[in-house]
Amino acid sequence: MSRTAVITGIGVVAPGGVGVKPFWDLLVSGRTATRTITHFDASPFRSTVAAECDFDGVAEGLTPQELRRMDRAAQFAVVSARQALADSGLAPQELDPFRTGVAIGSAVGCTTSLEREYVVVSDGGREWHVDPDYAVPHLYDYYVPSSIAAEVGWAVEAQGPCTVVSTGCTSGLDAVGHAVRLIEEGSADTMIAGASDAPISPITLACFDAIRATTPRNDEPATASRPFDNTRNGFVLGEGSAVFVLEERERALARGAHVYAAIEGFASRCNAFHMTGLRPDGKEMAAAISAALDEARVAPDEVGYVNAHGSSTRQNDRHETAAFKRALGDSAYRTPVSSIKSMIGHSLGAIGSLEIAACALAIEHGAIPPTANLHEPDPECDLDYVPLVARNAAGLDTVLTVGSGFGGFQSAMVLTGPRRAGRR
Repeated sequence: MSRTAVITGIGVVAPGGVGVKPFWDLLVSGRTATRTITHFDASPFRSTVAAECDFDGVAEGLTPQELRRMDRAAQFAVVSARQALADSGLAPQELDPFRTGVAIGSAVGCTTSLEREYVVVSDGGREWHVDPDYAVPHLYDYYVPSSIAAEVGWAVEAQGPCTVVSTGCTSGLDAVGHAVRLIEEGSADTMIAGASDAPISPITLACFDAIRATTPRNDEPATASRPFDNTRNGFVLGEGSAVFVLEERERALARGAHVYAAIEGFASRCNAFHMTGLRPDGKEMAAAISAALDEARVAPDEVGYVNAHGSSTRQNDRHETAAFKRALGDSAYRTPVSSIKSMIGHSLGAIGSLEIAACALAIEHGAIPPTANLHEPDPECDLDYVPLVARNAAGLDTVLTVGSGFGGFQSAMVLTGPRRAGRR
């Protein structure tokens, strides 16, 4: 008998609010959480705007030892995992530890703490030979992104498969896709899966300044992220985390779990083309979309909503517009598309999981989040991008979400509502 993975718990740390309700309320209101950076003095950089999380680890139940030990990204992941487990109605002691796994995506791992501690051991960069006496005991944990998955595993007492997936900006999609495969093949019955990134740091700003990928619209931080708008000029950096409880469908139904959505199709491709560039025809993203739809046994005209990567860069917006047309055919013009990055920025590896959360909640609530700040559509982006205002979508039961990452990574996932789940 085929096995299907379903989402039974969601946990979110996002710009604009911690928890599922504040996250969803922000999205359907069309409000933005982008602002001038407050974490540090960003004035020397080309781009000084970001979507920061107002996160208080103490208020979220982290102990002093956890706060000292864990990087900000790990803190986000652990808090999101605990939220998701509580939302699912499961307690760690109710799980079979050897049949419970963890898959966490992250593009830049523990960058914030690693950079901070390098500044300390190098005396502000003045010493080539660093002094290890000034290093914190947990410096190695900041060096290896696997520490994030380990922290989540310890938090939920999982002793099954445990991994970090790091494929740039598709990490959040790919980690959940990996978790789905483990459930489908029978290696796990329950997976704690998602992604976390906290990249708002000087080194990250410097990296994106160097390639001019982020927006210099510093005087309008609240409206700086403008996917598919003709005035866009780069993405807005973000941070955050979304983690899910994924369960094998029949086991979830047998225990009476609330099912948000089933994940019935997933595929990933690489363009083997350029580290940051994209082919204008969108062929490789279209191939991923078609493969995911085929696995889910969903026809292009059955997709009720597309959650776009929508990074707010010209080449990406045009690339995925072409991909939607290639993969969905004429139905692409009739299918609502939107980008939540317009409201919560681009949190690199975490954004794919935050977008999965938005898709599951869109099915749950029958509503499509808008693309904020879309006042002047790019003529080359001529699909229905749901500008400015959320749209009622009662009965929505099939959603496509896509991601595109530096290095040429392209991923697509199909979520179906409980009414449709299990048709595969």
